[in-house]
Amino acid sequence: MDYYYITDPGKVRERNEDSVCICENGAGEVLLIVADGMGGHKDGEVASSIALQLICERFRNISSVGNKEDAINWIQSTVSEANMDIFKYVASHPESQGMGTTVVLAVLTPSFLLIGNIGDSSGYIYKHGKIHKITVDHTLVNLLVKSGELTPEEAKNHPKKNVLMKALGSSNNVEMDIFNVELDVDGIFLCSDGLTNMLEDEQIARVLGEESTLKQKLEKLVFKANNRGGNDNISIACLIKEDRLNDN
Repeated sequence: MDYYYITDPGKVRERNEDSVCICENGAGEVLLIVADGMGGHKDGEVASSIALQLICERFRNISSVGNKEDAINWIQSTVSEANMDIFKYVASHPESQGMGTTVVLAVLTPSFLLIGNIGDSSGYIYKHGKIHKITVDHTLVNLLVKSGELTPEEAKNHPKKNVLMKALGSSNNVEMDIFNVELDVDGIFLCSDGLTNMLEDEQIARVLGEESTLKQKLEKLVFKANNRGGNDNISIACLIKEDRLNDN
């Protein structure tokens, strides 16, 4: 397998509040994670960094996530620990009140694939030349779409599009949505909304299917997002099975 991750501040934001990483544990199982920090006296990057560093450190230091049930429990408990660390930071830094972060992650083992999210960073699978979104955004407009008060088209440009209903640091008890995903996929693609707000799924899939290295593909996606405005930080973590890198 081939994996790569990239982050870019975009063209508008002064700072990059995203954090992104891909790592392996003792069993060679793989964790991909993207966190998009927000709010609280310039400390969005602190929140995303706290979450990402803790989760990645815990993953690197375990021999294996175990079976699927064990892995789900590990994800929930580790994300909960990251959430409490953000609360502890805010308690000792009152000026950071209101900071938080989204998290989208994937855990890949030889036996199963789990994708989880809190917030509006997105988790996709890549298969047969297309990307398919697995995660469900925890946003106000998504709730309004589900209730029928907004159409999907209206939601795309709604002024409250980025209002989150769920994020790490927003509540003492935050539970991640975890999806059990088919293992027979060509790849895994995680990103912050700085990419998906600029590019459609079809445009992303088209670049992933091009004849180039994975690094070049992700760099091209960042370039395209910036070329369309680059209104937010842009982060991507992607894993492609090597035998399927350019066969779609």
